[in-house]
Amino acid sequence: MVTSAAQAESTFGRIGVLMGGRSAEREISLQSGNAMLKALRERGHEVVAVDVAEDVCARIMAAQMDVALLALHGRWGEDGCIQGLLEVQGIPYTGSGVRASANALDKVSTKRLLQAAGLPTPAWAFPATVEGGLALGFPLVLKPRSEGSSVGLHIVKDEAQLRTLLGGEDTASEALLEAYIPGRELTVGVMGSGEAAQVLGTLEIRAAGGLYDYGAKYEKDDTEYLVPAPLSEPQVLLLTRLALDVHRFLDCAGVTRVDFRWDRPESGATEPLVLELNTLPGMTAQSLLPKIAAHGGLSYGELVEQVVADGRLKA
Repeated sequence: MVTSAAQAESTFGRIGVLMGGRSAEREISLQSGNAMLKALRERGHEVVAVDVAEDVCARIMAAQMDVALLALHGRWGEDGCIQGLLEVQGIPYTGSGVRASANALDKVSTKRLLQAAGLPTPAWAFPATVEGGLALGFPLVLKPRSEGSSVGLHIVKDEAQLRTLLGGEDTASEALLEAYIPGRELTVGVMGSGEAAQVLGTLEIRAAGGLYDYGAKYEKDDTEYLVPAPLSEPQVLLLTRLALDVHRFLDCAGVTRVDFRWDRPESGATEPLVLELNTLPGMTAQSLLPKIAAHGGLSYGELVEQVVADGRLKA
C-alpha cells in the first residue's frame, strides 16, 4: 500500500485521469474520473485531471503524465480512439488496447466475434429493421450499435412500437435488434490479461422495473444488487469460465465486466448468454465493479491502484 507521496511517485509517477469526453456518457465519466482522482490523492499519488472533450492532443501532452488512467465511457474514449492516440504518443494507459476496445464497444463486432468463437449470445439482427424484428419475434431489445450505460436501449413489445422507435423508417442503420431473454441479469468482473486474467466475482442485478436501463443505473435507488450472485457452485463455475473465455478471446486487459442474461439457471436446461463486455466499467458510487471488488476484500482505493498498476502500451 502506498504510504507517502515519494513512494507513490516511485511506483507510478504522475497519473493523468482521462475523463469527460464527448459521448452521451460524459456525466458518468466525470463521476468515475473524479472518484478515482480522489481515491488516488488520498493514497498519496500525484494525480492530474484531464478532460478530453476538446483539444485532446494538447491537453494530454500538457498534463505531462507518466501513465493515463482511463475513466472514459462510450464513443471517443472506450472505442479505441484515445487508446490509439496514447499508443502513438508512447504514454502507457489502463484498460484494453485499440483493437479490443473497438471490438467490445461495437456490439455488432462483438456479436460476430462471439458467434465465430462459438460463445453463446442471444439471437440478433443488424441493421435494425421491421423485417428483422418480425423474424426474431417479440419482445426484443433495440439498442444502439456503439453506446454504453444502456443509453438508447428499449424493450420492444410489438411491431407498432418497433416502427415508432425506428422513426417511421423500416431500417435504423446504427442500431441492432436482439432477442429478449427473460430471467436473471448477471455480471462478472475480470482483471488481467491472457492466461493471467482472473475473476473478481459475480453480481446479480434486480431492477425494480424489470429493465436495468440508464435510469435504473444512475437515477433511481430501488435496484437490488446481490453480491455474490446467488448461484450454485456449478452455475458459478460455468458463468465465470464463460466470462474468462470472452475476456481472453477479445484480447482484453485491465478490468472488464461481462454482462449476461440467464433464463431459469436452476432448470439446468439453459446456459448464460453473453450480452456484452465493458472494457472500461463504471467506477461511480453506483457502479457494479467496485461492489464486486469490495465483496472480495478489495477496497475502492486498492482497486484503482491495481488498475493503474496494469497500465502499459499494448501495441
